[in-house]
Amino acid sequence: MTMRIAIAGAGNVGRSIAQELIGNGHEVMLIERQPRQLCPDRVPQARWILADACEMSSLEEADLASCDVVVAATGDDKANLVVSLLAKTEFAVGRVVARVNRAENEWLFTEQWGVDVSVSKPRLMAALVEEAVTVGDLVRLMTFRQGEANLVEITLPRDAPYEGQPIRDVPMPRDAALVAILRGKRVMVPTPDDPLEAGDELIFVCTSEVEDQVRAVVLGSSS
Repeated sequence: MTMRIAIAGAGNVGRSIAQELIGNGHEVMLIERQPRQLCPDRVPQARWILADACEMSSLEEADLASCDVVVAATGDDKANLVVSLLAKTEFAVGRVVARVNRAENEWLFTEQWGVDVSVSKPRLMAALVEEAVTVGDLVRLMTFRQGEANLVEITLPRDAPYEGQPIRDVPMPRDAALVAILRGKRVMVPTPDDPLEAGDELIFVCTSEVEDQVRAVVLGSSS
């Protein structure tokens, strides 16, 4: 499904996000208040707007209400919070993703500020480091809706309880779903008949409350 996405902040982060989304077939609008950052030739497929995304009038002119997603990607946490709040409360945008620049501000990026998903680079980098070196443990990659649901990864060790067995035999707890399997260079959408193999990176979406249950099922209750 093609989405209409507005990105506040056209620095390196905003432009990178825009290029990725355009490559995936989405319609992207970049909103930037600094004239020196206005570089349409860098992402020519995007719609570029010179405006302050923290101003209601600017967002009205950009028709933010017609967007499916808003990404607050500036280098200023205060601006990202204001953009998120306006997008959610004034324009009823369905999904708001916000960049957290300073780790000590992460606690502010909550539903009360209109944020559905916050992305903190230190947290994401730490998760990716753990994910790259950890086998046989659960690693939290991202938090959705302020902790109500998480994206977690478990790299399946050899001799795990369900190694070699089809996914249908794995008794997953309620509020947990296996959404992808990374096997070598392949990304697999799991089906009930797919067997689990040692070294598989299993990607789950689950609530915080059942993370321990997911770990116990996949790795064994003694893990």
